[in-house]
Amino acid sequence: MQTYLVGGAVRDKLLGLRVKDRDWVVVGATPKQMLAKGFTQVGSDFPVFLHPKTHEEYALARTERKQGHGYHGFSVYSAPDVTLEEDLLRRDLTINAMARSEEGELTDPFNGRKDLEARELRHVSEAFKEDPLRILRTARFAARFQPLGFSVCTDTMILMRTMVAEGEVEHLVAERVWQETQRAIHEQSPCTFFQVLRDCNALAVLVPELNPDTEFNAAMKALQRIHALKGSTAERFAALLCTLDEPACMARAKALKAPNDCQQLARLIAASIPVIRQLDPSQPDASALLQLLEKVDVWRRPERFAQLVNVLECTLSNSDQALLTPLKNAADAASGVDPQALISQGFAGKELGSAIRAERLARISQAVCR
Repeated sequence: MQTYLVGGAVRDKLLGLRVKDRDWVVVGATPKQMLAKGFTQVGSDFPVFLHPKTHEEYALARTERKQGHGYHGFSVYSAPDVTLEEDLLRRDLTINAMARSEEGELTDPFNGRKDLEARELRHVSEAFKEDPLRILRTARFAARFQPLGFSVCTDTMILMRTMVAEGEVEHLVAERVWQETQRAIHEQSPCTFFQVLRDCNALAVLVPELNPDTEFNAAMKALQRIHALKGSTAERFAALLCTLDEPACMARAKALKAPNDCQQLARLIAASIPVIRQLDPSQPDASALLQLLEKVDVWRRPERFAQLVNVLECTLSNSDQALLTPLKNAADAASGVDPQALISQGFAGKELGSAIRAERLARISQAVCR
């Protein structure tokens, strides 16, 4: 029974980066032995155990064999006779297929250290093509390590293109695509993720609306700007879909299984951009501004309005940026309406709602139509 540190912890240590999570592989053990040592088994797909003190994950060495399409089309074999090299062989990239023993000895059967030094992302073996999720993972690692000079090597890019051409990407589960996308838009260079997907033709399958040059360039510009502002997941996602109209935006957000807050902010961005672009900067339409603020629900959701403004500042052209001033002024003016004051004047029910709206419209007109 031998224990090895594997994967990202070994890679990041060699790169001089801070190690966040540590994963272990155990060779020569059975589930019964692990349980006897106080480990707790988790998961049902293959034997993974939590350490009784550190709660770090210890997985029994295993091999995988392709049996169907997509991420779930595998049979897993785990037994004491599975070697460390066999376990490392099933991994995606050479830089993730290294192990270090408890004594500190490095096991590197696929030259991961050499690829680290060359700054290349390279697949371990032809088994890479059996799991389309590895295309997304490779693109995400490219987004993470692009500032360090990493790129996808030619052979791996060719293999990824072959996988796309053979239809493997079409079998990806939407939830897994979202998980990888969500992580990718928070990486060091999020635009690299989408560029790699575009280069291997996967973007045309997963988010075809962004594949044309004009839409892609505009989306990447907006995403890069919101990344620089350290925007939230919802803000980054809304920036990504900023080139779509409202129906297309909602259809794609739902297809990607994005969370509700991401879907709603993306929808509001898609709805807001045409309204703002049609404003006359010298005489903004107070009614259009009020309708937009009502759609955003700025009075009950001021934090969402702040997100909206952040994304709009990253998506609108320089010539349209000035049109955000009337929107912000309208929000400030309309927020000053006090419903209690109108109630004290005798308004109630539908009449109260109408009076509140009329007062908001009057204040917006006074604030922006000067």
